Amino acid sequence: MHVNSLKMVAAAACLLSTSQVMALEAPKRVECIAPAGPGGGLDFICRSIGKALNDLDIVSGNIQVTNMPGGGHGVGYAHTVSKRKGDAGVFVATSTGTTTRLAQNAYPGLDSSMVNWVAAMGAEPGVIAVRKDSPYQSLSEVLDAIGQNPGSVTFAGASPLGGDDNLRVLLTAKRAGVDELKDLRYLSFNNGGDALVQVVGGHVDVFSGDLSEAMGFFDSGDLRILAVLADERLDGKLTAVPTAKEQGVDVTWLNFRGVYVAPGISDEQYNWWQQTFSNLYETPEWKKVMQQNGLIPFHKTGAEFTDYVNAQIGEVRQLSQELGIIK
Repeated sequence: MHVNSLKMVAAAACLLSTSQVMALEAPKRVECIAPAGPGGGLDFICRSIGKALNDLDIVSGNIQVTNMPGGGHGVGYAHTVSKRKGDAGVFVATSTGTTTRLAQNAYPGLDSSMVNWVAAMGAEPGVIAVRKDSPYQSLSEVLDAIGQNPGSVTFAGASPLGGDDNLRVLLTAKRAGVDELKDLRYLSFNNGGDALVQVVGGHVDVFSGDLSEAMGFFDSGDLRILAVLADERLDGKLTAVPTAKEQGVDVTWLNFRGVYVAPGISDEQYNWWQQTFSNLYETPEWKKVMQQNGLIPFHKTGAEFTDYVNAQIGEVRQLSQELGIIK
């Protein structure tokens, strides 16, 4: 067969597969599982995506949000794997917290291959912050203090020991050359708000968390953000806040906001979800959601997102082993 003929056949096959994807209708019933309580980041993903899918007429009818807290996102993960196989009408909110727990084998008998990873819909950079009258004026001063005496500074976050907020501190200290990482003092609270109240109230020295958690106290002037853990400075209100890299510590920490879907669905159904989230990400409506909620551009879908998730799991597993969090 001639080369031109081969190209025509390939093009026709591509058009056919595209038309098949486009022809596949949205599921009759759509539900989003937030593997956490109401009001948090995963709940935000479900409700923001659900509203956008309705507003843009991509999905008709009410999109149910089911909160399923517990197990560091693990209850929702296990439910999706064991109870929702083949259910093309459910999507699940996920974030870096999910991949961290998978990396640390926190979901017994479960791994990343047991669900279908669909898309990252933005990311939230981590921040290191202190109360307005804190003696620490820069990230370097905090790191110098723990370098001299690791137990002299208390850190607060929402994740448990070994979770994102704790790892963020440990990795930053490690990259800054702090040796006695096991002696660092980290206190875990129920959520970012509780941790911030302790920091702003002067009971704990330093907050480690996501940008959106810190913005309320930052706007009121009660909190000073010492570093944003992104590759570049952020726009808007935070242009004056330096990155950790600018302060000589080569660390970034992005908490992606994304979705996965159930195992056992068809390739066509998976492709519909993938295409739907790709299209949604490009809309002005979603750009506005990102801007209003402190998300920076970060978009991966399908195989690229799956590869990213698995790479993240590998990196966090290695770091967790180095730090003695897991064996």
